[in-house]
Amino acid sequence: MIRTAKQSDLEWEGANLPEAPSAPETLQEAGLSLGFMNDMILRSLYTMGAMLGMDLARLLKLPFKVIEEPLNFLKQEKCLEVTGGDLIGRVSYRYNLTDLGRKRAQDAMELCGYVGPAPVPLEDYVEQCYRQAVTGINCTPEALRAALSHLVLKDELFNAIGPAVISGKSVFIYGPPGNGKTSIAYAVGDFMTSAGGEIYVPYAFLAENSIVTVFDQSIHQVSEEGAGECIEDNEATIRRLLNTGTVDERWVRVRRPVVITGGELHLGMLDLRHNTEANFYQAPLHVKANGGVFLIDDFGRQLVSPKELLNRWILPLENRHDYLTTASGKKFEVPFEQLIIFSTNLDPRDLVDDAFLRRIRHKVEVNAPTRDVYERIFNMNAKRLGMNPCPEAIDYLYERYYSTSRSPRASDCRDLLEIVQSICRFRRQHVQLTRELIAEAAASFICEF
Repeated sequence: MIRTAKQSDLEWEGANLPEAPSAPETLQEAGLSLGFMNDMILRSLYTMGAMLGMDLARLLKLPFKVIEEPLNFLKQEKCLEVTGGDLIGRVSYRYNLTDLGRKRAQDAMELCGYVGPAPVPLEDYVEQCYRQAVTGINCTPEALRAALSHLVLKDELFNAIGPAVISGKSVFIYGPPGNGKTSIAYAVGDFMTSAGGEIYVPYAFLAENSIVTVFDQSIHQVSEEGAGECIEDNEATIRRLLNTGTVDERWVRVRRPVVITGGELHLGMLDLRHNTEANFYQAPLHVKANGGVFLIDDFGRQLVSPKELLNRWILPLENRHDYLTTASGKKFEVPFEQLIIFSTNLDPRDLVDDAFLRRIRHKVEVNAPTRDVYERIFNMNAKRLGMNPCPEAIDYLYERYYSTSRSPRASDCRDLLEIVQSICRFRRQHVQLTRELIAEAAASFICEF
């Protein structure tokens, strides 16, 4: 079972921070065997060359006392030699491979080439994921409204989004194109990142004797405090590596992740990615999204058919866990603990069946804006671009297009006004908004075939 550091030492005002895993005192508490750690140390020294004990502990993200046992064992086995040290103790010894150690390191590299932070046990990863599930986020109407303040939303739409966020389950956002579905989904992701507090993700976990990397710098935003912990002098490092009750450095403190996919999504991205040369794995996208948001934008336009994607996820959506398979065919269970957002402008009836819709907890329809909402969006974008208010421009759009052949789209406001801005800049005239300019922009932008 995972050990946790004292919550009182890790909280700060206004944040939601789950209990941090506490640094292990022994190999057993680290969930790693002596043989596994022997191979980790041999690979590290083979790849990095001779290392001080404290540098080796820093690389493996383990207290020195945890790796001291395998270091002593390898020294007794004539695989390691100590080539230097000072009065600080074994943490300052310089360890180097012997000829025998180099041979065993090569054998270890053939089995697995992973070098880096030691993995955490799968059961610890599972436990931590459930401890920091998205359902634990404190979401109030005031906080959510502030996060969505840059959007113009009717009260009924806002009131549908709030419970969906709190549920932490799954959301299906649908409606005609250009009316803010993607903007709403992105805003929810930003809310989760900024107001959802921070969580802990491991560099890697160990499952079925295989290493699976999880931490991804392109997805996981390291918190300021977490980044500060990486900058310390040797004296501070030694104190930390020798101390007790500190946070397990195999875990990284990050903002809740937001993973966004679109038409490029395919089934292979939802399975373990095997590094055939080094023989370890990279976690799939939805595992990296645990504790955060997984947005599937433009649902129905992926490389994989909607039916195949839904068949892949119909049980995880129901049971909140998924199964991953290694190259040897062994399966293991992982949490499916994220807010899943499906966003589409296609007709839901053409994409999903009742069995799938039953598993989607919240359905949010985003329709074309009414005129009062359209005017607010239009004027907000005009102000952003430094343009004067011009009711005549909106009147023209409704007279010429929206009252006859085209439904209004929220995105039209931004697109049309940016064209007006481009026209003014090209003509080297002051950026302004007139009925004539919006008519010129609309003629260029709105196609009537």
